[in-house]
Amino acid sequence: MAVTRAIELRTEIPGPRSREITERKERVVADPLGLYLPIMIAHGNGAIVTDVDGNSFVDFTGGVGCLNVGHAHPRVVTAVQEQAARFFHTDFTIVPYEIYVEYAERLTAIAPFSGPTKAAFFNAGTEAVENAVKFARGYTRRPAVIGFEGAFHGRTFLSLTLTSKTHPYKAGLGPFAPEVYRVPFPDEYRGITARDALDALERALSTQVAAETVAAIVVEAVQGEGGFIVAPPEFMDGLRAICDPEGILLVVDEVQTGFGRTGRMFAIEHYGVEPDLITVAKSMAAGLPLSGVVGKAEIMDSLWDNAVGGTYVGNPVALAAAVAVLDVFEEEGLVERARQIGEVVRSRMLAWQERFAAIGDVRGVGAMLAVEYVEDRVTKEPAPGIASRVAEEAALRGLLLLKAGVHSNCNRVLCPLVITDAELEEGLAAWEEALEAVLA
Repeated sequence: MAVTRAIELRTEIPGPRSREITERKERVVADPLGLYLPIMIAHGNGAIVTDVDGNSFVDFTGGVGCLNVGHAHPRVVTAVQEQAARFFHTDFTIVPYEIYVEYAERLTAIAPFSGPTKAAFFNAGTEAVENAVKFARGYTRRPAVIGFEGAFHGRTFLSLTLTSKTHPYKAGLGPFAPEVYRVPFPDEYRGITARDALDALERALSTQVAAETVAAIVVEAVQGEGGFIVAPPEFMDGLRAICDPEGILLVVDEVQTGFGRTGRMFAIEHYGVEPDLITVAKSMAAGLPLSGVVGKAEIMDSLWDNAVGGTYVGNPVALAAAVAVLDVFEEEGLVERARQIGEVVRSRMLAWQERFAAIGDVRGVGAMLAVEYVEDRVTKEPAPGIASRVAEEAALRGLLLLKAGVHSNCNRVLCPLVITDAELEEGLAAWEEALEAVLA
C-alpha cells in the first residue's frame, strides 16, 4: 500500500504563479517588506502549507511561532466564524463584551502566578512589552528598564530599544528610548556563564543605573530571535534574587516561548521562579493579532483609568480564537506533544552534529530547538551563509525553515504542535537532505 506523502512538489520552487505574484509585489509593496521565501500560500492545514502552484510543504516556520495549534484548526475556524457573525468590534472599554472577561478568566487560571492575577489584552507582542513596562513604571514609580544582549522584544519604539540586534532591526532608526540599559545574557556555548551574566548585572547596577531607579528587568527564558539560547536555572534564580531586595519587577517575555512551545505552557515554568509580569502573543490566538500582559493583580491595578488601551486591543474575534486555542491544548494534549516532538528533533539534530562539523551547537527546550552553524568549531566563527543556504535547499525539498541568531547563523524549529509523526519525519528528512547538499 502506497504511503501518502505530505510534501508534494509539482513545479520548480518557487513556481510560476508564486513568481508572478512576487513580481506584482515588487511594484506596489514597500521594499523593506522583503520576502524570506517567495512562496505564495494558497491554504494551510495543520503543519502543511500549499502554495498557489499546488506545491505542498511541511511548515517548520509556524507563522514565526504563531501557529502552535496549526493552520486553520477546525475548532478555531468555527469559533472565529461564530464570533464574526455576531460582531467584529466595539472597543472593550466603550461597549464591553463577555469574551474578554471569559478569556481573562481562562488565562489567569493557567498563568504562572501563585496569588491574585489579572490580565490586559493588546494586539501584538511589541505592544505587550511596551505595556508591561508601563505597568512596571506605574507600580514602582521608577523610569529605568534593563534588558539583555541578544534579546528580541519587538519593533515599536521602546520595544525596539530593548531589542538587541542591530541589523536589520535597529541600524539607522534611532535615537532610541532613554533609560533602557543592556547587559550580557548567559550563552554557555560562547563562554558566558550564568555567573558571568549575573556579575555583569550587579556591576551595571553600580556603574550604569542605580537599582532604586530600575522599574523592571525584561528577559526571555529562552531567547527567540537571539538563537534559542536557554537561560540556565541559576541565572533565573539569580535575577529573582537581585530583583526582590531592590523592589525591581521581573518581566518575562513569553511571546515566542508561550503556549506549549517549550513543553510547558509557559517557559518560566521550567524554572520554579515566579515572575511579576509576563507578556504573551503569537500562538495565543492561532495567528490572529492578539497579545497580553498577565501578572500580579496589585501591579496590574496600579495604573490609573485609561493609562493603557487602544482602539483594537482585545479584539473579540481574536479572543474567540484564543479561547478555542486553549480548548485545543486541553483536548489534544499539545503541551505533552511539544515534549515528544522535542525528543525526536533533538535526537536527529545531535546525529547531524556528529556528521557535520559546521553544526557547532544544538540547543533549546521542548519543541523550541535550533542548530547553530560555525565556520570552525574551535574559533566558533558564525556561519550565517550556511543557515541561509540550508533554508533555501530545504524549501526546494518541501520544508519551510527559518533562521535565527544575532548573527543569523541558526536554523530553528517552530513547527505546529499538531504535526503528525509522519509529517515531522518528512520535514526532518528534507532538512537532512538540505544539510547534505550544503555541507557534504
